[in-house]
Amino acid sequence: MSLKRKGQKATIDLRNIVKRDFSYLAPNPDSANRPLWIDPDKGYIILERFHPLADLATDFLVTIAEPQSRPAFLHEYKITPHSLYAAVSVGLNGEDIISTLDKFLKTELPQTIKEFIRSCTKSYGKVKLVLKSNKYFVESSDADVLQTLLKDSIIGPLRVSGSDEITTTRAPALSGLVIPGTKNAAGAQQADLPQNMNKDTSESDHIEDILNDEDNDDDEEAVHAFEIPDSAVESVQKRCLDLSYPILEEYDFRCDNINPDLDIDLRPNTQIRPYQEKSLSKMFGNGRAKSGIIVLPCGAGKTLVGITAACTIRKGVIVLCTSSVSAVQWRNEFLKWSNINPEDITTFTSDSKEKFSGSTGIIVTTYSMVTNSRERAHDSKKMMDFLAGREWGLMLLDEVHVVPANMFRRVISSIKTHSKLGLTATLLREDDKIDHLNFLIGPKLYEANWMELSQQGHIAKVQCAEVWCSMPTVFYEQYLQVSSRMKRTLAAINPSKFQACQFLINYHEARGDKIIVFSDELYSLKLYAYKLKRYLIYGGTSQEERLRVLDHFRHNPEVNTLFLSKIGDTSLDLPEATCLIQISSQFGSRRQEAQRLGRILRAKRRNDEGFNAFFYSLVSKDTSEMHFASKRQAFLIDQGYAFKVITKLDGIEKTPDLAFSTPSEQKELLQGTLVDNETSVDDEFAADDLWGGEKTGGKGGKAKGKNTVKRVAGYLDQLSGVQDMAFIERNTSANKSLKRKKGEKSDFFKKIDRENKRRRNK
Repeated sequence: MSLKRKGQKATIDLRNIVKRDFSYLAPNPDSANRPLWIDPDKGYIILERFHPLADLATDFLVTIAEPQSRPAFLHEYKITPHSLYAAVSVGLNGEDIISTLDKFLKTELPQTIKEFIRSCTKSYGKVKLVLKSNKYFVESSDADVLQTLLKDSIIGPLRVSGSDEITTTRAPALSGLVIPGTKNAAGAQQADLPQNMNKDTSESDHIEDILNDEDNDDDEEAVHAFEIPDSAVESVQKRCLDLSYPILEEYDFRCDNINPDLDIDLRPNTQIRPYQEKSLSKMFGNGRAKSGIIVLPCGAGKTLVGITAACTIRKGVIVLCTSSVSAVQWRNEFLKWSNINPEDITTFTSDSKEKFSGSTGIIVTTYSMVTNSRERAHDSKKMMDFLAGREWGLMLLDEVHVVPANMFRRVISSIKTHSKLGLTATLLREDDKIDHLNFLIGPKLYEANWMELSQQGHIAKVQCAEVWCSMPTVFYEQYLQVSSRMKRTLAAINPSKFQACQFLINYHEARGDKIIVFSDELYSLKLYAYKLKRYLIYGGTSQEERLRVLDHFRHNPEVNTLFLSKIGDTSLDLPEATCLIQISSQFGSRRQEAQRLGRILRAKRRNDEGFNAFFYSLVSKDTSEMHFASKRQAFLIDQGYAFKVITKLDGIEKTPDLAFSTPSEQKELLQGTLVDNETSVDDEFAADDLWGGEKTGGKGGKAKGKNTVKRVAGYLDQLSGVQDMAFIERNTSANKSLKRKKGEKSDFFKKIDRENKRRRNK
């Protein structure tokens, strides 16, 4: 809108409005009975969550589109090439998608969207890479597609010599494949029961049939294939992608008679939840194991999904985790939920390098152990040769989002596996590398709705709050003058924030909660833990100490609060935790915010009405933390969470022994912090990153814990003891006299001068 001077009429610029005007889309006569709107330009779809057909539409949209935002009443999805690729991978075709969208939309389906869907689905899923009898085959149900690939100048010569003919077989059907832990496995054969008994309209029947039949599209199709050598797999994948025929990876594990079977099954009393069953049905939809990614909230049972997949394939399994702590947890979960022989499952970490006893088994290791490019110890090298020298039926990749793409290529090239399953709660990164996972591992097979699982009681109901903490004048004056790194430290040790943390710890401990306090800023983490006399775990904490502290936190009623650095962001199983307080974070990372919320998302044993878990983010007012806090919350808000802003904690002034309550104490804290950080060396070394726990260092624990020697990065002048001193030259005249008096040259330089003089004379 452009405003005129007084007396003139205001005019409205309609150009921006016209750009978003979709009135040309003709509404359907029964549009009120349909739940979807569509943006024909950008492919966004809006779902009315309050509509009677919302549940059916949600199942369909999760299959064909990427969830963007899912608050209470309106959900937003986006159709992308990758989402359509995933839809094809579970059995849908372009015409199914178009016809079903037509039945859900309030308006006619725009022609541009139809063309986009057809262009993406005509090539996606046409070509598959299958490992049968330990040989790689490029498969397709369309013989013309294979002929196109064989005529290509790069793929054609890579065909295995002697296999000039294209083999033709029948695709396996899902019938006969039972996923452990489902109702079918328990004896209730649902396949023979009539589906959708109470539908009111034939339209709903048709949509339900499409969704139920999506995984069985190729039961009757013949498939054609040609063989390629192992060394050509990556080249063929890359070339097929360039030719717009991205390869799907599938494993026909039921016909694999070469690799030995693993004796493993879920325990009889284990039954997986409906959303876990749905995610696994996407993986095993056509009787084979598809490689791909399953996205479930923290605490929703990703580990059990991975274990069930291993029990379905029943071949050798390698599990990759982010730390040695999570590797131990994965092994314990396998023993808890399955009947695996303890001798058939081992860990490969810095502390344990054992092989399984039988011909096949499960090895749980970490990304860093497998991708380490430095010279290995003898035991590690032998173990790595063992991993690389055999074929694995399944590779489970825990927290798959955290690993950069170049590291994945090293994992995939060093370990030969038939199928890959990536597990994560947050399929996002602050860079664009997340897209690499679509072809390095596979498409996203399933993504659950956080709020829906919360309402059903599968995960905790969390109250999220942002607590604003004012900064004392003396602190803020210093904050405006120091470096950006020091600004982070001062914002974290803000006395008002410390008092808020102390108050919340006292309040929640009194009501029986188990509390986790997170800080990325190491100096503040130690200060809080030592001052409040609570346990802490950070990069310098030894592996033995970490496990001991975690065990105390889980089972000791006297230990109710635990301070954690960023090593606790992922793969830490603490189902007892009901309250989380965040005092410092990694700038605007949405992923870290969601991962930390996940520490308290596991369903709670007690049945409190309303919220039964609490997430507090303490933010120093008028600092950069305010800006980053809004960015960090974006992902959780899109999942339907609401952040309550608290500007004052009622009753905080009545807290006994409130720390830093006087100006003198606050000034002393400030001065001590400035002195301690003048020449500080951050000893949150490499062990406190993604691979925390692979190195052992100092000892964490209580405030009175004994310090041990550890290696840190630093400068030599910091060891001299004179880093705060300066050299002052007092007798300057002595230097002038030394310059005037020339010293006698050595015989060597005299000889050089004579030779130079001789050359000049010649």
